[in-house]
Amino acid sequence: MAERLELRNLVIESDTPSTTSPITPNVTSSPKTQIKVLGLLLAAISSLFFSLSSLIVKWLKDIDPFELAAIRFVGILLPSLPILIYTKQNPFPKGQRFMLLLRGIAGATAMSLIFYAIRHMPLADASVIVFSVPVIVAIFARIFLKEPCGLFHYITLFITMIGVLLITRPPFLFGHSTKQYNFLGPLAALMSTFFAAIVYILLRALKNLHFSVIMVTFSAYAIIQTSIMAWATGNLCWPKCGTETILVIALGVFSFSGQILLTIATQLEEAGLVAIARTVDVVFAFLWQIIFFNEVPNIFSIIGAVLVTSSVVMIGLRKWMMSMPSTSSIRKKFGFLFL
Repeated sequence: MAERLELRNLVIESDTPSTTSPITPNVTSSPKTQIKVLGLLLAAISSLFFSLSSLIVKWLKDIDPFELAAIRFVGILLPSLPILIYTKQNPFPKGQRFMLLLRGIAGATAMSLIFYAIRHMPLADASVIVFSVPVIVAIFARIFLKEPCGLFHYITLFITMIGVLLITRPPFLFGHSTKQYNFLGPLAALMSTFFAAIVYILLRALKNLHFSVIMVTFSAYAIIQTSIMAWATGNLCWPKCGTETILVIALGVFSFSGQILLTIATQLEEAGLVAIARTVDVVFAFLWQIIFFNEVPNIFSIIGAVLVTSSVVMIGLRKWMMSMPSTSSIRKKFGFLFL
């Protein structure tokens, strides 16, 4: 799930210019249009797989979330290691080992917190908070990479903060008793967004490395960290035979399938549009929460989800417009988005 958050951030922040030829009147029969529709469809299906992975994490109550994170990292390591060997990459490149270590720490911590949040708060609420990462990334990119961050980014950040407050409903604002409020789940979800944003910043610094180097070193370290965390809490155990084993395997299959489909989608379609298509992840999360856990979201969660998702959609639209030629009428019409 953490790598899901990393690729999502990379997708949203991509500013690669579009090389698409001018649109002709017969767009419905254009091969290029068919490829774009396929890209959006694959992005939506990848969201389905990722949401099913979150559902499994929520469902497996007898397995510690840290252990589930470790199992997920094994699923990252196994397919990445043969690629590293085949391409003859150095897994410990000189001069970048410390950055790789920091990336491993941030990535492992982000996923562990996400899994913990999913376990200790409503599935949809946790998914929406995690989904706000792209907004946080824009601020971090300004601080650490000195990238432009104008009025548009601050507006989306403000909208996102309001949405997150409505979802978490802290006692000092909503007045309910602290004895009835479990702050650990929302706190873990919020902290995961900051670590996920740090992951993106580190990936930008490591962009010259082959992806297999990053994935292998990251997953190898993360397996160690999450296994130690599960052992330290006394919850490290082998999944029971039967349903638990099947769900654990499904967790790896769904996560890997979602990652592959998302990768293909980003190759077929503009970055901003893929990010918008991924918003169905939130819809799936609400559906699973109602169907499998009989938890109907309240009005605050719904409004908060709309606000957070709207911010991500606006960022996606902005990136899509930035990929257009400077002479584009759409880009000129919505020039205020580039402030």
